[in-house]
Amino acid sequence: MRDSNATPQKMKQVLVIDPPNELKFRGPFNVSVTSYMKLTNPTEDRIMFKIKTTAPKMYCVRPNSGILEGKAVIEVAVCLQPFLFNPAEKNKHKFMVQSAFAPEGEINLETVWKEIDADRLMDSKLKCVFELPPDDQNKTTENTAESIKPLRISTTDIANNIELTKAAQEMQQLKNEEAFLRKDNLQLKEELLQLRTQQRNTNMNRYQPPELDQGIPISLFVVAFVMIIVGIVLGKYAI
Repeated sequence: MRDSNATPQKMKQVLVIDPPNELKFRGPFNVSVTSYMKLTNPTEDRIMFKIKTTAPKMYCVRPNSGILEGKAVIEVAVCLQPFLFNPAEKNKHKFMVQSAFAPEGEINLETVWKEIDADRLMDSKLKCVFELPPDDQNKTTENTAESIKPLRISTTDIANNIELTKAAQEMQQLKNEEAFLRKDNLQLKEELLQLRTQQRNTNMNRYQPPELDQGIPISLFVVAFVMIIVGIVLGKYAI
């Protein structure tokens, strides 16, 4: 008697996948690299397929889903986007080819994949392998070895660095003194200009025309003259 609580046995993949286990990409990886996968339907039935990856931003898959008629074969292009390859890092990218027998009639793939029962799904997993050409691999190894070499500093280098530091300090001190002298020179020029302006004003005041001396007012002469005339007239009539 079958246990109702037992996990349903997963269906075995009927598609023939080539390559079956590893999807290889050969560098250099500073440009796009494409690998190919061939799917074959050995049965007489229609089979749906869909391809998934653990790194969707790194790959472009065409086609990434579809329907294979009986005995049909399709080639899938898997394009790896350019990236900075580090051979020291472990590659964990994987692909999964998921398939299922297609129902009869017209099919909406997006709807079918959402509604299909899990026990009807078949899947196969492939891991990604990154390979470098021999020349690039040797260069990468050499660069990695050079990058981890300890830094060695000789006594001569230390002495040169000390001399350079002293020279830089002296140069900075000279620049500071030059700036101070320029400021002092500018101040002296301003004071000299002020003295010249004051001297020019003094000379101009020295040669101004003198003010007119204030003598006897003209009105007094007029009054005196009138009084004399009046006196003469009065004396005339008095005689």
